[in-house]
Amino acid sequence: MKKFWGFRGSRLNAATIVFIVMPAFLCFGYNQAVAGGVLTLPSFDETFPQMDTIFTTGAQEHTNSTIQGTVIALYTLGAAFGGLSCIWLGDLLGRRRTIFLSSAVSMIGAILMASSFSLGQFIVARLVLGLGTGGYTATIPVWQSEMSKASSRGAHVVTEGVFIGAGITISLWIDFGFYFINSSSINWRFPLALQIVLSLIVMGLIFTLPESPRWLIKKDRFNEAREIMAILDDCPEDSEKVAADMEEVRISLRIAGTGSMWDLFKMGDSRILHRTLLAATGQMFQQMSGINLITFYATTIFQQDLGLDATKSRVLAAAMEICQVVGGIVAFFTIDRFGRRKLMFVSATGMSICMAILAGTTSQPNNNRALVGAVVFLYGFNLMFPIGFLGLTFLYATEVAPLHLRAAISGIATCSVWAFNFLVTEVTPVGFDTIGYRYYIVYAVINAAMVPIVYFCFPETNGRSLEEMDEIFAKSKNIFDPPRIAKTLPRRQPGHGGLDSEKAATISLSRESENGKDAPEHIENKDVARNGGGVD
Repeated sequence: MKKFWGFRGSRLNAATIVFIVMPAFLCFGYNQAVAGGVLTLPSFDETFPQMDTIFTTGAQEHTNSTIQGTVIALYTLGAAFGGLSCIWLGDLLGRRRTIFLSSAVSMIGAILMASSFSLGQFIVARLVLGLGTGGYTATIPVWQSEMSKASSRGAHVVTEGVFIGAGITISLWIDFGFYFINSSSINWRFPLALQIVLSLIVMGLIFTLPESPRWLIKKDRFNEAREIMAILDDCPEDSEKVAADMEEVRISLRIAGTGSMWDLFKMGDSRILHRTLLAATGQMFQQMSGINLITFYATTIFQQDLGLDATKSRVLAAAMEICQVVGGIVAFFTIDRFGRRKLMFVSATGMSICMAILAGTTSQPNNNRALVGAVVFLYGFNLMFPIGFLGLTFLYATEVAPLHLRAAISGIATCSVWAFNFLVTEVTPVGFDTIGYRYYIVYAVINAAMVPIVYFCFPETNGRSLEEMDEIFAKSKNIFDPPRIAKTLPRRQPGHGGLDSEKAATISLSRESENGKDAPEHIENKDVARNGGGVD
């Protein structure tokens, strides 16, 4: 078989999406919803009576409900630790091996869960499944962004949002289909086991695709990095563009330094803490938008709040998730044209309006027209969310991070996703129980607040190389500087062939260092990082 399936350039990027990103994030989305659909099945409650909330009442129902909520939430706890583990593993093992290991752990968790006959085994399974899921959701966006050109990086990485939405949709329709099979435990074991196939696809194909060339450069594996960069750019290894691309990555490393994990909590010239907080805040916004209020409790909202029967509620909940796929496709075609910030503005504004209208319509339970309006805006919310806050926040976390700490910052940002996922999931039943329809107003306000925060604090990354972002933060003095500097800093022309004398001299020194000669310890002029040929 030819190396990397014989693909080069954009075809190789497409292969990474089809072979790895699609099955991995289908699996991620699938896990987000599949467990919620099996909890009400009689055969599941017979196997795990401690989580039975259907055939119990009073104090026993309350106790079982608490156990059920905790067991299901252990998945998010495991995922948070899985994301944090990438602070260390992501750079130690490299991107591909971390993805393989995380997928293997996720598969083991799925096997344990689908074969469970006791509550103890199910608890362990949820933790293990979450651990693996957190690992690959933190690493794949890093791997993907480090191999994509600046001009198409957004579209490549934001496809993750499309696949997450598709995974959620698939799980809800499978749950719905098996809802009518009540005679055997197959109606909950099969849905929980189906994801094993997706993990096997990722594990089987990840080593047929290239390692991140930026990670290889960080590890001084220059020949491998040069070969992969040439293949990704579809040009000869000895081309001027490949030489310029490699040198810009190394200059970026010299400016930022190799550092340690403790640099995550220091500002420094590269504003590492600032960038870590931006990445984590973007992922926090994803969850605090209220998406899991809608996703996890959609069937409950349709059935209890809107008064629909169980079958119609399940159909509407499953169909609603198709809107996330549509929204993800919109993001795919617009993110590299309009940029990250504009999509976040539109998405946050739309979600705020939807939540405000949901508060008004659900406050009138006896008004049929108001309830129809509520259904429309539940669908509308699911359409607006992925445009700016699903795949985009995974992408943004990798774009604002420096190379030497990109895996670590992505791990922390992914941990933020799961921590706030847990918070919203735990608080939502209490919120609806205590303040009713007013609970939607909380999220209307939060989404509205995202707009000025993004405007004043989040720099535009569209069309910038990952190394250009290092320069933007290096020139910043406070949290409000990056958006202004990103707007005014001249953009490099991708693929520019002409190297100025300073750049050429730097590359010459770099090649000498590859051959065993000492490289300069410090680059005084940080602007060197953006002169000449453009790294994508």
